[in-house]
Amino acid sequence: MMKKPNVIMFGIDSLRRDYMSSYGYHRLTTPHMDKIASEGVLFENHFSPSIPTTPAYASMLTGMDCFGTDVVALRHQGGLGNHVKTLPEILAQHDYNTTCIGFTNNPSSRGFQKYLEYEAWQPDETGRCPKAENLNEVAIPELKRLNKEDKPFFLFLRHMDPHSPYLPPRPFERIFYDGDEKDPTNQSMEPVYNFKPHADFFKSWIPQGVTDQRYVCAQYEGAIAYMDACIQHIFTTVEELGIEEETLIVLTSDHGETLYEHECFFDHHGMYDNCLIVPLILKFPGQLTEGKRITDTTVIQDITPTILELLGIETDIAFNGQSLARAIKGEELAPIAEFYITECTWMRKHGWRTPEWKLIQALEPDFHFKPEIELYHLVKDPEEIHNLASEEPEMVNVLQQRMKNYIAEREAETGRVNPIYTNIHYHGLEEGPLKSSQEAYDKLYLGSISNARKIQAK
Repeated sequence: MMKKPNVIMFGIDSLRRDYMSSYGYHRLTTPHMDKIASEGVLFENHFSPSIPTTPAYASMLTGMDCFGTDVVALRHQGGLGNHVKTLPEILAQHDYNTTCIGFTNNPSSRGFQKYLEYEAWQPDETGRCPKAENLNEVAIPELKRLNKEDKPFFLFLRHMDPHSPYLPPRPFERIFYDGDEKDPTNQSMEPVYNFKPHADFFKSWIPQGVTDQRYVCAQYEGAIAYMDACIQHIFTTVEELGIEEETLIVLTSDHGETLYEHECFFDHHGMYDNCLIVPLILKFPGQLTEGKRITDTTVIQDITPTILELLGIETDIAFNGQSLARAIKGEELAPIAEFYITECTWMRKHGWRTPEWKLIQALEPDFHFKPEIELYHLVKDPEEIHNLASEEPEMVNVLQQRMKNYIAEREAETGRVNPIYTNIHYHGLEEGPLKSSQEAYDKLYLGSISNARKIQAK
């Protein structure tokens, strides 16, 4: 009997689709991933509707939305329930070896047979952190070990280079920047350093004296380019092992990133499109059309059913996502015109997104002192700068009603309360909803790199 295909999944943390050259970015940030896109299928409108990390990976690895996983928060109360099966659990039942790199202790990565870690936070003696190379040192020997077994394998790689702190090693820290980052007349970093909840975290990794926000954004670009170069080492190993034809490559991300937009500096909170839009690229030689680009709207919970169909594995699971294999063959997908969005990182909000409009509704005051209701016309205002909530009260009502109806429908289907309503301790403070933006500003403190890593580990 022929061995089933292998899967290597790059679940890259905090990678913005619009910063990848294959998606039209004006700088050549991702040449090696672009090549994979040219040899496979690229999805142009792929979304992660529930951010941040924990709910997004939960959806990615189960094929379920946030009602199906019952997970919405970074520090989720309760974890991923046994009512859902994860992709590694399903593949293990079909005689796969499964390994996860860079994602221990999180309920969203449940079910791997082997977990390996690497240094993805602390800078080395040069003040930089070669995250992707640290990952390769663990991943490439593991890839070779898996290949020696007589079973197919699923290797999941959680790259952290685009996740703050952005610390690409030389020369990548300057390949997209040629200014004076410490120019005393530039004041663009003032609002960043003045944002008390995260200021100490920023100061723990942004070099002292940096005044230009463009320099920090260039670190993000450089981190992506550095990671892309390191990822090529993994593609080369796949070629050298002679397993290209029998290996499905999946390149995607859990959510995007905010750089200097919306005053949510260098993090991934805020349900603006820079956080919700992510890449999805699939390569499977002989099975998928080369160089195909699909414009249909797709969502993160489509990934697991797609992988299973491409591997020829049938299950009786009623996924919330749909397999995208049909679209790859040129058939129609069930259209996704609008969808529910949630965020539970440093702010607890939910909303509704259509191709034209986005509603963002706060469930408690946030530490940016933003209004309770935000409404954006995505066609006229794709940057989501002009809040039209007070000018378009009827549209707010229409979208609120659609959102309410959808929540009621999903609560009835799952027999559970919407998890965004029950995760009131998402911030780790062990107290109920915050009463004011000032209280949130005073209490939600991030601290150093070490503290940020601890929060992720929880």
